[in-house]
Amino acid sequence: MKRPQLAIQWFPGHMTRAKRMIEAQLKLIDVAVELLDARAPRSSRSPLLGQLLKDKPRVLALNKADMADSAATARHLAAMKEEGCQVCLLAAAKDKGLKELLTAIREAARPALEKWQKRGLGKRAVRVMILGIPNVGKSTLINRLAGKNKAAAEDRPGVTRGQQWVHIAQGMELLDTPGVLSPKLEDGGVGFALAVTGAIKEEVFDREQAALLLTDFLADAYPQLLRQNYSIDIETDDSVDDVVAKIAVSRGCIKTGGSVDVQRVLSLILRDFRSGRLGRATLDPV
Repeated sequence: MKRPQLAIQWFPGHMTRAKRMIEAQLKLIDVAVELLDARAPRSSRSPLLGQLLKDKPRVLALNKADMADSAATARHLAAMKEEGCQVCLLAAAKDKGLKELLTAIREAARPALEKWQKRGLGKRAVRVMILGIPNVGKSTLINRLAGKNKAAAEDRPGVTRGQQWVHIAQGMELLDTPGVLSPKLEDGGVGFALAVTGAIKEEVFDREQAALLLTDFLADAYPQLLRQNYSIDIETDDSVDDVVAKIAVSRGCIKTGGSVDVQRVLSLILRDFRSGRLGRATLDPV
């Protein structure tokens, strides 16, 4: 299937400020955790963030893995490991994959800490920062990692006032003010993926169009999800309008007079997809 395209004119004005903040913070850390949405692991990677990190040790963490197509996720993982990065899967909201993430962070930090010790500077905690575009689950992950250890560690020299270190595990500290980089959307395929996963504000794209594209994509790539969740039959020659009409009848989304309440149906599908209620699906091709 041809990848759905959604043109979005969105150039966040705060990107320069976020870039400067991240550049200053990167000097203080050993490892950057780049948090991605497993349903769109390529689209949720910020090209600008990649430029900023350069050779900084990093861990790619695919969050919401419990909502993504496991077979597609396996292929994405294999491709990302070829880049030489530590990669792991997460479902932070369900406390899954946290131990694996901490192990990956320690592994990524090992060269820097060994170099530190060879200089006779002794042992110190691994310093971590979690980065990613909006709505990939950064706040949830940070809260899960910090747990009861939300008391800040001692202030570090050179850290801007208000920025503190939080203990997240034995021998590991997190800079608690990670920057957020919103993507500059030039690829319509990326625009579609980020719109339907909720990574960008709905004010800047046509929500109904995005949901219609999602329905068309699901009917082609994951028809079983629509069949199971909405108790409908999908024929190979059904148009997206046919699918919407069937879901409308199944869920009672009919206006007075008998016409299909298209907006209500599309809102239902979009909400079910974003929440994971619809089932496992991946939007990005490998």
